[in-house]
Amino acid sequence: MADAGAHRATAIEEHAASQIGPAQEHLIETYRKKAKHYDITCRLYPVPGYPQRTQRLQAVQALGLRPGDRVVDIACGTGLNFPLIEQAIGPNGHIVGVDLTDAMLAQAQHRLQNNGWSNISLVQADAASFHFPTGVDAILSTYALCQVPECADVIAHGAAALSHGGRWVVLDLKLPDNTPRWPTQLGIAIVRHFASIDEWMVRRPWEAISAAMRKELADVSLTELAFGTAFLAAGSSVSGTGPEPRIGFERGSAPREAASRA
Repeated sequence: MADAGAHRATAIEEHAASQIGPAQEHLIETYRKKAKHYDITCRLYPVPGYPQRTQRLQAVQALGLRPGDRVVDIACGTGLNFPLIEQAIGPNGHIVGVDLTDAMLAQAQHRLQNNGWSNISLVQADAASFHFPTGVDAILSTYALCQVPECADVIAHGAAALSHGGRWVVLDLKLPDNTPRWPTQLGIAIVRHFASIDEWMVRRPWEAISAAMRKELADVSLTELAFGTAFLAAGSSVSGTGPEPRIGFERGSAPREAASRA
């Protein structure tokens, strides 16, 4: 990846998806309608007061970022994670924000311009066909990867591109396990606005994501949040055989921050 200072967020790079199916077309049209006011309306899902910002902060902390790091934000949307990442990596770091929807990236570009950030590149691409830059230090996806049927492939492609010790972190939504009925209804309410609930429940993408991370990464942690309506999965890239990953979801707290990379 070129020096961060050489990047100027003056245009959105387009990577044509190999295939745009009905589900992707639906997502694009849905988010085109939501894009202009997304930063406001997203605070209302599933209910006002849902701790999205707190969970986003936990996800960014789990990346263990350092000044100068290079980060890919998959399905970045309007760039809600950018301020948290920028605070950690500073002006010498670099962010690549990837999203499928042009209107969401247009809002992200406004955010860049309003904040004067020149170290962020925006790419319009499908997460499943995106070619990750080689040697990135961290990859993040928040509230999005469960909507990608090929989510396990995205984890594998990202893991292959990480630098030694690089971190992959996913924050997303799930159905609670063995919990009272009302948290389950809450989890369903979260995704109803964005995806086919029947398909989401049958596919159980959080299980595919956790399995892929256990396969591709080391030191994997899987933590349930908000009564099991969300999960935080984190792992590190290492050469050779890594430590035995923890199996299953822990409850109650976010994963520890990553140890310093060699």
